[in-house]
Amino acid sequence: MRSTILKRTSRWLGASALALLVGIGGVSTAFVMTGQAATAQVQNAAQIIVPEAVQPQAGFADLVEAVKPAVVSILVEAEESPRNVQRRGGEFNFNFPDLPPDHPFHDFFDQFGDQFGQQGPRGEQAPRHFMAAGSGFVISADGYVVTNNHVVEDATKVTVVFDDGTEQVAEIVGTDERTDLAVLKIEGTDLPFVNFETEQSRVGDWVVAVGNPFGLGGTVTVGVISGSGRNIGGSNYGDFLQIDAAVNTGNSGGPAFNTKGEVVGVNTAIYSPNGGNVGIAFAIPAATVKGIVNQLIDSGTVTRGYLGVGIQDVNRDIADGVGLADAKGAIVSNVADDGPAGPAGVKSGDIITAVDGDKIDDALDLSRTIAGKSPDSTVELTIWRDGAETTVSVKLGTLNEEALAQADQGQSPVPPAPLPAETSVGLTLVPNSDGSGGLLIQNVEPESPAAAKGLAVGDAILEVNNTPVNTLEEFESALDAVKAQGRSTALVKASRDGNDRFIGLPLAAD
Repeated sequence: MRSTILKRTSRWLGASALALLVGIGGVSTAFVMTGQAATAQVQNAAQIIVPEAVQPQAGFADLVEAVKPAVVSILVEAEESPRNVQRRGGEFNFNFPDLPPDHPFHDFFDQFGDQFGQQGPRGEQAPRHFMAAGSGFVISADGYVVTNNHVVEDATKVTVVFDDGTEQVAEIVGTDERTDLAVLKIEGTDLPFVNFETEQSRVGDWVVAVGNPFGLGGTVTVGVISGSGRNIGGSNYGDFLQIDAAVNTGNSGGPAFNTKGEVVGVNTAIYSPNGGNVGIAFAIPAATVKGIVNQLIDSGTVTRGYLGVGIQDVNRDIADGVGLADAKGAIVSNVADDGPAGPAGVKSGDIITAVDGDKIDDALDLSRTIAGKSPDSTVELTIWRDGAETTVSVKLGTLNEEALAQADQGQSPVPPAPLPAETSVGLTLVPNSDGSGGLLIQNVEPESPAAAKGLAVGDAILEVNNTPVNTLEEFESALDAVKAQGRSTALVKASRDGNDRFIGLPLAAD
């Protein structure tokens, strides 16, 4: 018992007091200390003082009371072959539309039940009416409402429900699938509305999410911004805010507020290994939302700049292969035949490191930057080519799905030809039998650098060090040229299933 009491005492007294008890020869000495001396011991400690600005708040009731009238529930009627969703044991019975498995918002709907419905004459599921629920918020006194595209997609009727129960049928002004945003319009002249943030939020800032999870309506959850610039699967432009405020099915399209009552993001997706909220949700940042919403209100559509290139990230191996100091930028894997980049002089193998002087970190950064430019505007690309920096001016086109598909086109591998030959990097190569150029991989040594970099049988080697290779001699000669330049990594352009990509292939020392 004594030892237990001493341990508790030591925690209460602290390290400095215990030093006095032991070092001066007795407990009685410690009791002779005056109050002032004891106070001095505490003041000399390395005390952490929390700034007043981040002291805990009493609550968010005043904030919620102010913004809640502008947050709405979105009820959607549609005709689709849906994934039927039932809330068994409750009064709610919502059906949510099918989403492809790789859709970033598939998790919102996948966990709620088995799919069933009326069958067509041949056994297929017949189209039928269903209802979906989401969230939104009013951004103007005359009735413009922001929500997610996937909330109103395929809708035949959209109803906006205010917190006081007032309902209005809404018109869909415009949608943007790439950012998953939509704008609705309801009638009104003096409606309650909220504004977007005026200063960019930071990681660690408070966020308050208000929405319609599971059709409950008017639900408030609180957390912080956990991260920024997140890239989630299926997204075209990334740059999501990550928040830990609870977000569930039905919160989609709703706002996340800062402590000023300004919208910092639109709640859009969740990460969930089990179908429930685990504290990882994603919101489209206000800066992105404002630009898209303004275009949808003005014209009903969104236009984006188009460069006309296929791109990939620059990793350390690729940077070493071209003599680039920093592994940043986007390398051009192919150039669309009639896109704007080709006539301006952009080539496959170029690494775009900046646009109009703004540094480019990776392929996603370049995609976002170009998409944010106006079609027909001229941009200046800073390019790393042949070991030196150059600039190219390009007049952008307008992005559309056909143009995007063309930019992704590449050479398709053909069946292997006879007479394979082994290389110095663990590949067995054969020329294309149809004479279209390049070398096909017929075998990869398991322990070779080529295998480690993901090259596989059936891939086509198109270029080495930005030089086309059609024979084994050309391939080995290109590798020798890389070594002669004092580099230990070769930049190899390969193709798989029609998609071109660059690989930094390490070379063995002679």
